[in-house]
Amino acid sequence: MKKTPWKATLFWIAFTEAVGFAAGFLTRQGAQIYNDAVAKPTLSPPPVVFPIVWGILYALMGVSAARVYLKSENPWKSAGIRLYLAQLLFNFCWCFLFFNFRAFALAFVWLLALLALVLFMNAAFRKTDRLAAALQIPYILWLIFAAYLNLSVWMLNR
Repeated sequence: MKKTPWKATLFWIAFTEAVGFAAGFLTRQGAQIYNDAVAKPTLSPPPVVFPIVWGILYALMGVSAARVYLKSENPWKSAGIRLYLAQLLFNFCWCFLFFNFRAFALAFVWLLALLALVLFMNAAFRKTDRLAAALQIPYILWLIFAAYLNLSVWMLNR
């Protein structure tokens, strides 16, 4: 079966955005409580920034995954796609730990595990498609910033 590049790209973007939308939708009440009642660090962006940034990041992640998916079979491709799906699941679950359960310490440890998964995924992507790996860099940087925010929130709200 021949893979159609634009259909695969559209699928991976839509799939990734759908996971992000579902996480946001299912944690919206927890996020509202967080925005209203939780002490935040001074570098915390206003709430309107998060859906914009995540929308862009999920699109880049989807394009990146599509590029790897469309490459010829090799062991790094399979590993990269599996790690992509695993990190997407970790990303999804983090929202519940942080916003709904306000388990800031556990969420921070979970986020560090997520970051490790993304770094391993990115290494596999790089061995499959260098541009796919480069498209993950904004996500990695945002996760590092998110780790700072998560740690700060945990420290401010103990």
